[in-house]
Amino acid sequence: MQWQEVRQRYPQQWLLVEAIKAHSEQDERILEQLAVVGAYPDSASAMQGYAQLHREAPDRELYVFHTSRSTLDVQERHWLGIRGL
Repeated sequence: MQWQEVRQRYPQQWLLVEAIKAHSEQDERILEQLAVVGAYPDSASAMQGYAQLHREAPDRELYVFHTSRSTLDVQERHWLGIRGL
């Protein structure tokens, strides 16, 4: 689904979504096709759902959004450094 379709099907809800088709342009992630993984009553519950699913499947491209957002602005962050020394 595209974001506008998601917004129509899930009005005024917190959602955990997975990017099915996406690409990067000028440090912005363009989410072309989304799959709704779960709907939640509040942001805290949505983030808990995200954290649990991310632990189980870290390779999935997951996001938490509220459907009041008319557009998705996802800025890419480039991390530098070393983990777990």
